[in-house]
Parts: sequence; C-alpha cells; structure tokens
Amino acid sequence: MLTSPIAAAVRALVEARHGDPFALLGQHVGSADGTATTGRCVRAFLPWATGVQVIDPETGAVLAEAARTDAAGLYTADFPAATAAFPYKLRVATADTTVDLRDPYSFPPVLGELDTYFIGEGTHLKLYEKMGAHMATLDGVRGVAFTVWAPNAQRVSVVGEFNGWDGRQHPMRKHPNCGVWEIFLPEVPEGTCYKYEIVGAGGHLLPLKTDPYAFHCEVPPATASVVYDLGDYAWTDQAWMDARRESVERSAPVSIYEVHLGSWKRVIDEETGAERPMTYRELAEALPAYVKELGFTHIELLPVNEHPFDGSWGYQPIGLFAPTSRFGTPDDFRYFVDRCHAAGIGIIIDWVAGHFPEDAHGLVWFDGTHLYEHADPRQGRHRDWGTLIYNYGRTEVRNFLLANALFWLDKFHIDGLRVDAVASMLYLDYSREADDWIPNKFGGRENLEAIDFLRRMNELIYGHFPGAITMAEESTAWPMVSRPTYLGGLGFGFKWNMGWMNDTLSYIGEDPIHRRYHHNDLTFSLIYAFNENFVLPLSHDEVVHGKRSILGRMPGDCWQQFANMRAYLTYMWTHPGKKLLFMGTEFAQGREWNYQTSLDWHLLDIDWHRNMRDLVTELNRLYREIPALHVHDCESDGFTWIDCTDYQNSVIAFLRRESGEPDAPFVMVVCNFTPVVREDYRLGVPQAGWYREVLNTDSPAFGGSGVVNERVVTLPQESHGHAQSLLLTLPPLATVILRPDPDAS
Repeated sequence: MLTSPIAAAVRALVEARHGDPFALLGQHVGSADGTATTGRCVRAFLPWATGVQVIDPETGAVLAEAARTDAAGLYTADFPAATAAFPYKLRVATADTTVDLRDPYSFPPVLGELDTYFIGEGTHLKLYEKMGAHMATLDGVRGVAFTVWAPNAQRVSVVGEFNGWDGRQHPMRKHPNCGVWEIFLPEVPEGTCYKYEIVGAGGHLLPLKTDPYAFHCEVPPATASVVYDLGDYAWTDQAWMDARRESVERSAPVSIYEVHLGSWKRVIDEETGAERPMTYRELAEALPAYVKELGFTHIELLPVNEHPFDGSWGYQPIGLFAPTSRFGTPDDFRYFVDRCHAAGIGIIIDWVAGHFPEDAHGLVWFDGTHLYEHADPRQGRHRDWGTLIYNYGRTEVRNFLLANALFWLDKFHIDGLRVDAVASMLYLDYSREADDWIPNKFGGRENLEAIDFLRRMNELIYGHFPGAITMAEESTAWPMVSRPTYLGGLGFGFKWNMGWMNDTLSYIGEDPIHRRYHHNDLTFSLIYAFNENFVLPLSHDEVVHGKRSILGRMPGDCWQQFANMRAYLTYMWTHPGKKLLFMGTEFAQGREWNYQTSLDWHLLDIDWHRNMRDLVTELNRLYREIPALHVHDCESDGFTWIDCTDYQNSVIAFLRRESGEPDAPFVMVVCNFTPVVREDYRLGVPQAGWYREVLNTDSPAFGGSGVVNERVVTLPQESHGHAQSLLLTLPPLATVILRPDPDAS
C-alpha cells in the first residue's frame, strides 16, 4: 500500500482531481511509495490494463514488472539501484492484446520559458504555433503536443479515441505563470479526434470542450476537434502575394463578389444521389473562373470559421482557427485560395470578433469562470443575438483574437478581413435599454477596450502583412473608421457605406411617381462620401428575412423591375466608392437568398437575367478600364455634380474625373429614375465637342427598349455653370454614361 502523502496524491489522481499529474506520474527520484529518497521509480495510471511491464525502448527487454498498487489502475515499479534517469517504455497487457507504449509523463514540457512569458503577457503574436494540437517530435518520438488556456481550472485532461474519452488517463501539466495546460502524447496520429475534459474552478466537471485553437473539426453536428498538421503547404501564389498591394489601393478598381460557399452552387453527390454543397476543391475549379469572367477583383466569403449552426451562416463561430469541415480539410481550403490567386482574384473573409455562441462545447464558462466573456450580462451578452461578448480588457483574450486575425493572413494567405458588426463592439449601449449597460471609466458609452483592440488589430495586420486590407461593417457615424491610428482613427482600410445602401434601396423601392418626394435619399450620400474610404455594399443582409431580393424590391411590372435594377446598379458602379455585390444579384435572382439551396442558375436561360449578368460584367470592365471611375473613389477631386436638384423629374447628373484638374479626363453620368422618355434634356458639360455613350442601360443588349443617344455634340448654350451643353434623350428608368469623343467629326 502507498503511504501518505503519496496516497493522497494517488486518490486525487484516481478521482480525476489532481492538478499536477507530472509530479506523481512518470519517472521520479525515490521509491514509488515515497518511503525511500534514493533510486528511481515509475508510476503509470492505466485503468484498462491487466498487467504492465517497464521495458527497454531499444531492445524490448523487461526492466521490471510493475505492480498494481491501486485497484483503480495505478501501476508502479521501483528501481532502487538507479542513480540517473533512464529511457523506458511500458508494455501493457489487456484482456485482448499486449502493446508497447511510450509514457506521456516521461517527456519534458512542450512550452519554453519565453513562450509562457509572452502568453502570460498577452503579446504572443504567433500564439497559434504553440496553442492547440500540434504534431511534434520530442526526444526522437513523434506525437501530438496539446496546449490549452484554462487558468482557473482545477484539472484539465485531453480525451479522445486514444484513451476511450477517459479523462482520468491523460491529465495535463499546468504552467502557473500563464494558466496554460499541456501534455505531449506520443504516437497519436494526425486525424485523431479529441476534446478537453475540465474540472472547473468550483470543482465541477464541465461539458467536454473543443479546442479553441483547433485547426480542424469534425463535420457538424459532431463537435470534436481533429488533430491536423498545417505544416508547409506548397503555395504557388508568390507572384500574386508580391503584387497584391496594388489591387487594394484607394485608387484601385476594387469590385467584390460576396459568397456563401454552401449555397453558391450545389451538386448531386454520386454516391447518395442527394444534393450537396460543393467542396473547397470543386469550388476552386468553378468559382474563381466565374468571378474572373464577370470582372470582379475579389471574393468575399461569409465566415469560413467552424460553426455549429448552419442557420448562422458562420456568424456564430466556435472554431476561430479552423476552416469549416463542411467543405473539406484546411489544405483543401488553402488549395481554393491558391487557385483564386492563380486567377488573379483576392480573397477577403468575414471575421467575427464581436461575439460568440454559448454552445456548451465552446468558449462559454470555459474553465468554470467567465474566461472569454464578461461576467456581467450588461457587458457580456448581446440581447439581439443571444450570444456572448468577448472581454477585450483581458490581455489573453485580446491575444487570442489578434493572433487569430494574423493566423488567417499567415497560414491561409487571406488578402483581407471584413470585420463583422463593428458598431456592436464600439458602443457599450449598442441595442440596449437605458438601464442595461455599464458606462466606461469616464462615464461614456464608448467601449474603450474594444477601440484599443481594433486599433491594435489594424496596426498588426498592416504592419506584418503588406498588401492585406481590413474593412469595417460599421453602421453609425463613428468618425475616422478608415483613417490611420496615428491620426486618431480606428485604422481600417475601408468602411462599408451602410448609409448609402439604406438610403438608395429605400429610394429605388419607391414607385417612380413618388420618387420626387424622396430625392434626398438618392443624393445625400455625396455629402459624406469622402469622409471615409467607402465600399458600397449590396450584401447578403439585404436579400433575406423578408426584405426580398434586390430585383424583388423594384416596383412596377416585370420590364420596369429589370429596368430599375439596371439603372440602380449602374448608379452604384459610377458612384464614388468600391463595390460589393452578393452572389445571385448579378443575374437578378428573383427570390430571397436561402442558405440551404443553390442559387437559381436556371434563370440564366432567360434573356432578362442573362442580360443583367452581361451588364454587371460590362460595369466591372468599365470600372476597371476607365480611371475616372475609380482613381478618386475616396477623394472629392474625382466627383462633380452637374445637377442634383431636378427632383421633379427624378434625374441626376454628375461627372467622374481622373483628377481635380480642369482638363482631366472625365465621364458623364445621367440617371433617369422615372419610366418617362425625356427629349431634349439639357445638361451643361465642361468640354465642347462630340460625346458618345459608353454605356446605356436601356440598350437592347441589356434588355432595354433601345432609347439611345449614340453620339451627340455640344451646343454653345450655357447651362449648369458651363459654357456649353448637351441636349440628350434620356431613356426611361435608365442610367447613361457618356464621355468626350475626340475622334468624332
């Protein structure tokens, strides 16, 4: 029998409440029962064994028979003559077989002093290279190093297929200076499923937890983490990475196709005959080619992080470091990114750092305390979404999120992050009643910790990954979202222009006869268009939850709906700001988006839908090829109103210029948002001579009625502050783009 204090330690181990198993298990100085201080002993906890021998790892010779000194499964062997540590393996007999095993408790710590110091300080920028499950070689043995942060836990064990999900067998070592638990399990293969069994701060056994740093997970609804070696992927995109900065400059023609991977296009499974989403590798062959054909420069993906609920579309993630396994492995996703880059298409991912779901296997109450989230629901719970808010004031939580942002750019060559729901992060009273929030230390409503976090995130991304960008989905008038942090801004590269989106969608949804009363919704965005580096979004949020599709928002009969949409999209493409269009809108899908079904690709057999896609392709071409349409997207030098006041006729006209110089090349844009053909409509222009139409949305090529101007010449009659003017025929419900034609006579 073992004696105290060894007996007490054994009881704690057997009852799965021992906080320092390495102090008991493995090889130690002294005898197994603690009565001798010389020699050495080996202790192993193997409840499923019927017999254990300590053997030489090279020859297999038996060094000692281990005695079962506790009925629960503790085996011990004494080596009274040993004066130094020696290598060994365990030969374990069961009712069915005998296997030779490496003892996990014979290996040194995985983390070094510098790692634990920087983890504790919250400044480990490559945290993902240490935390989680990593294939590793220790003392010449291949296995998996598991590490997890749970500072308030009484005990943490890794469980999985390798130990029958028995938390008694592999309790982990704790580093008290940083709260990280670790263990190296030899000979565990890649692809192994695992979780963490945690005895919380109050002594209660918590639900099994997935690894917050897991690189791969089981396909939902299964929830286990999966050991995956990211290793060194054979990227072929160096040319893209070296040149990508030019594609996202403020002066570049950035045009983004927003995609939900699970519903872009579905295929029939050859084995089951059922419809299923395309895999990453199938998408890699189809999606970039389609996007390139349409002329978009980037694809923005709804969150690819692992998430338990399909209906969240990825916006309630649990596995922040794992691409969802719904469509394949992490390397499959890297292949997809690589193929997009080969096609000259950048990849932006939606990144959710504002909240997380409270599924029991996730981050909530992780170590028996409010570790990642705030304890007070007035700070820690989103009332609208039923999710939890990260505690940005905790250094380790900030480090977790910052490292995750860098991880996607580092390991997956992602070109940018669009940060979701930034407004909900910035304001302590976001969507809360007056008595349901806690002011900051100055008595204000600003979330100071979140502001600091966002600034730091942007500084790190732009500092460490040249050519990568960040975008903010921010729906308020918070100042300088897309201005540098050294000027007091948040440091984002771009901001979604939610005001433009809401105003113009409201306007275009009005019956044309009433639009004169809503003219301000069409023009107001130009008051603030250059306060930020804006992206004009028609995103997934605008085609769900009863809002109808973009086409479905248009008033009138079928012809008028398509005409309205053509005019509206062309106004969008000629309005200052980068462009973003959600999938399906390019061919005017009529129904709302449904994440469970494919887009309605059959609509492309219908002329009007095919013509809409042709229009979007042409708009992207013009946007890309005419510098006046993009070089000053973010600066007032590139925009001049000709007339924004003709509300009676619902007509607007403006110029887009290459620069503010009087002789700079320009294009002229005229929008007529009524179904009335307007003959001899006079508009002043800054340059005399012939003009030709670059694009007319009423062209028969796009499904229009054919009211076109082709070429027109200026008349020496003053109008709109210019010495010469054009008399145009404005087609119904249409936008026309014209430019000077120096070759005409």
